[in-house]
Amino acid sequence: MRRLHAELRHRTLNFDPARPPEKTGDAGWRVDDYRQPLPAEPPGPPLPDGSWAIARRLVRDYQFADPAIIRRVCGAGRPEPGRDMLLDARFYGLRFPLGVRVGEVIDGVVEEDGRRARVWGWNYRTLEGHLERGQMDHQVRKWLDTGEVEFRVHAYSQAAPIANPVVRLGFTLFGRVMQVRYHRRACRRMEQLTTAALAERRRAAGKGAE
Repeated sequence: MRRLHAELRHRTLNFDPARPPEKTGDAGWRVDDYRQPLPAEPPGPPLPDGSWAIARRLVRDYQFADPAIIRRVCGAGRPEPGRDMLLDARFYGLRFPLGVRVGEVIDGVVEEDGRRARVWGWNYRTLEGHLERGQMDHQVRKWLDTGEVEFRVHAYSQAAPIANPVVRLGFTLFGRVMQVRYHRRACRRMEQLTTAALAERRRAAGKGAE
């Protein structure tokens, strides 16, 4: 795996990120957008030890991915543009090493439909040899007017050329099923992990006040 990870620096992206699709069907692309509500905070900037801060750490450390489906095996560390990552995908008893590269890191305030949100997140893009082409963005947002916190996954993808006919058939039949399962489990894990971390902090704070 270390050798494969080292080889990623010689690979290029297998698509053009400067031309992202706007909707499913554009030139054969599929676009997905998932938004998972997380425990809310009071309106205003994120609390230093609140839901947004916890979720930010989980997103930064790639903890939202279900390791039964996919896990990062090389390229650990804070996401930085240009950092290569080797992912280990599990697919019906088979394993596939998938190379991706961090594209952008977002850290600031954005405006959407007249509302402002504090956002932190990053994306990765597929490299040559990946089963798919495309980009996946992971963000945690806090809406400053209401205090709502959410985890967002936005992705666009299409199947890449696959030389092995057995793998190609398997991906055609089950690739979308696993893709949807990954997104849904990522949302569920983020909600569960954020809620659990908040509860643990409250317990620790309660013991400290005794």
